[in-house]
Amino acid sequence: MTLLAPVPKPSKYLAIGMNYRKHVAEAAKVGVHTPPAQVWFNKQVSCINDPYGDVHMPAVSEQLDYEVELCAVIGRRCRHVSREDAPSVIAGYMVCNDVSVRDWQLASQTMTIGKSFDTCGPIGPWIVTADELGDPHALRLRMWVNDELRQDDVTGAMIHDIYDQVVHLSKAFTLEPGDLLATGTPSGVGVAMDPPRYVKVGDVMRAEIEGIGHIANRVVAEPA
Repeated sequence: MTLLAPVPKPSKYLAIGMNYRKHVAEAAKVGVHTPPAQVWFNKQVSCINDPYGDVHMPAVSEQLDYEVELCAVIGRRCRHVSREDAPSVIAGYMVCNDVSVRDWQLASQTMTIGKSFDTCGPIGPWIVTADELGDPHALRLRMWVNDELRQDDVTGAMIHDIYDQVVHLSKAFTLEPGDLLATGTPSGVGVAMDPPRYVKVGDVMRAEIEGIGHIANRVVAEPA
């Protein structure tokens, strides 16, 4: 049996950048500075991948990186959501790996193109409903590359919590059922290491979140 992406064709896949304090600090070391407001970018929905699907090493880059994140799935159409109502518009949560092609990401202020390469959006392994998961801000999230633990933090370390994210986005546009919100990654990404340590063909990225499960994706050469 092959598990497929729980939401194969969302209308929007949005991701917040620089939302964990330690990640903000490590990003500053490589010249990425964060304004005080929430920083959002699109991941084009064509990047969606299965929870155990292969991730392609781009033919045009060797700077492929990982980011474990908690992904919130919008459950109903909403606009101008109050903080009190924000939990009620979230259907559930998944694990996601915001796979990033760093040189392409940093070449553009919007970051979108470097975040949207085909196969660079693995999600899953399933949706855990909000009532079953409990407090989404009390979860441990970790990323391994092969057998090496690279990222390890708790969702309570977010600068802007999930409900504030929903409030902020819904002021601008309507959120639709199935929309995905990647809620930020902790420190430990490859680009911020000295020297940088990107993933390569043959590596396996395993992203795990307490109470949800894990996804695991092998890096393979991009098909010709």
